[in-house]
Amino acid sequence: MKYFFWAFALVFASHSVNSQSIGYPVLGTEKTLEVMTWNIEWFPKNGQTTLDYVTAIINDLDVDLIAFQEIGDTVAFKQMLINLEGYSGFFKSARFGGLVYIYKHNTIQINQIYEIYTASSFRSPFPRAPVVIDFNFRNQNYIVINNHLKCCGDGFMNISNPNDEETRRFIAVNLLKEYVDVNFNDKNVIIVGDLNDVIEDPYDHNVFRNILDDKENYLFADLGIANGNSANWSYPSWPSHLDHIIITNELFDAFDNDTSEVRVVKIDEYLAGGWQEYDQHVSDHRPVAIKLMPDKSLGVQDFDVAIQPFSIYPNPFSEETSLSFPLLNADVEVLIGNMFGQIVFKQQVNQGQTSLKWNPNGLPEGVYFANLIINGRIVAFSKLVFVAQ
Repeated sequence: MKYFFWAFALVFASHSVNSQSIGYPVLGTEKTLEVMTWNIEWFPKNGQTTLDYVTAIINDLDVDLIAFQEIGDTVAFKQMLINLEGYSGFFKSARFGGLVYIYKHNTIQINQIYEIYTASSFRSPFPRAPVVIDFNFRNQNYIVINNHLKCCGDGFMNISNPNDEETRRFIAVNLLKEYVDVNFNDKNVIIVGDLNDVIEDPYDHNVFRNILDDKENYLFADLGIANGNSANWSYPSWPSHLDHIIITNELFDAFDNDTSEVRVVKIDEYLAGGWQEYDQHVSDHRPVAIKLMPDKSLGVQDFDVAIQPFSIYPNPFSEETSLSFPLLNADVEVLIGNMFGQIVFKQQVNQGQTSLKWNPNGLPEGVYFANLIINGRIVAFSKLVFVAQ
């Protein structure tokens, strides 16, 4: 499993957005399923400027399914959806959606979409009823549950107090687990959303402890992010990591595939004004996305542009390595990034070229990732291990 925190810088004029692109690298691919959760802070936060930003971001990312939280104006959101080619959306309410899905209608086949825990007795743990989307992707069935749990609290869970914020989230998480255990015990389930709490809390005050304890059946796909550098968390204002992606064991193998990944989508690092600009015009939360290769038998050779993975020798290496790839009649580029997603090498491949050499040139030893980009899409991916002498 790989954790990417893309941090490439792209500068453009502040408050002047090309609605077609902000330059963020494409996350979606033809064969992988991408699911992204995004608390977008009472969309649209800053009117038309927000619409332009979000349109550009979604066009750049090109993911299959996005679960939004805090959609305040569904009329504006539907207007934006018109400008998103290939996407459809679902709103529970025409006036005030709150939890909303958009999805690529050419890749996602919807079976049903519905709310759960809607009775008044569940309003304390679920101020917003979770929304379930049941769909097929490449002939496989998936369940995604979109959530926005109660906010705030003091970090201490008082089980004896039903109004305690941590207790309300604890009950909500346990109800979600119970619903999945009973209704989807053999399904590919992904629980996403602004769960408004951190994974790394002490056990006695950890609202997720029952899911964390059930390691055979559940996995926080973003656990590595939560336990990592705070600069890479989804909610920088605190800072904390509150937006999560949980998968069931039916997806463990798919997530373990070398093509799969999870990342915090650090859009703010593509804006001239950085986090301040993103926070002012888009949201106070960054999106979190997971990319899954549904079938381990599907490798890069199964993509629309038929290629073989990189051949890299030597690897590990101490001075220089050679990257070889097939002869391709297309626009081809090789990009190498470090563990934090920062580009350290980028080269256009000449017509007829099938290999190139790379020397880290004083970079620190460690793991790097080579990406073969064809017509703007990453279609092959390999790990490089540099061991300095």
